[in-house]
Amino acid sequence: MYGLFRPRVLGSWRMPAAGPVILAVNHSHNVDGPMVMGVSPRPVHFLIKQEAFVGPLDPFLTGIGQVKVDRTSADRTAITRALGILDDGGVLGIFPEGSRGEGDFASLRAGLAYFAVRGGAPIVPVAVLGSSERQGRLVKGLPPLRSRIDVVFGEPFDAGDGSGRRTRKVLDEATERIQKQLTAHLENARRLTGR
Repeated sequence: MYGLFRPRVLGSWRMPAAGPVILAVNHSHNVDGPMVMGVSPRPVHFLIKQEAFVGPLDPFLTGIGQVKVDRTSADRTAITRALGILDDGGVLGIFPEGSRGEGDFASLRAGLAYFAVRGGAPIVPVAVLGSSERQGRLVKGLPPLRSRIDVVFGEPFDAGDGSGRRTRKVLDEATERIQKQLTAHLENARRLTGR
């Protein structure tokens, strides 16, 4: 990432040094996941759509510990692997909106709340800003080479209500809390970086 772009990483010290953690990353470009993996202070295992595991990318992504997800149904294998990462004290990366979009955390899915509550892991919000710049691109699918991309880590927070329950009501309330926290972090990151 440092060879192709000019990442500016802010707040990475906020990530807990040990124990299970979930990185909730906004997603507006294909490079967001690799950028976070490249600059994170700890190895990250992202949930990635199975369509990305094609050709030589399949053994590469599998080899570096990324988790293949079938988005057409509740993928029990992916859920088990993700919870195993958290049980082992690892870092799970999630794009809470489920797919690329505006990158504004406007439409969260319940998966992030489920993993946070079920896995007992704090969430660290991560804002990737500047990856969707179009002006100056040499390669259609990439941000302009040597452009600055800001990666801003936020304060860890717990999504659950402390009860340990995992009912639909608890998960819905956790999703609301998460959305407020992620939106506030993104607004703060934009102020901080001027983007």
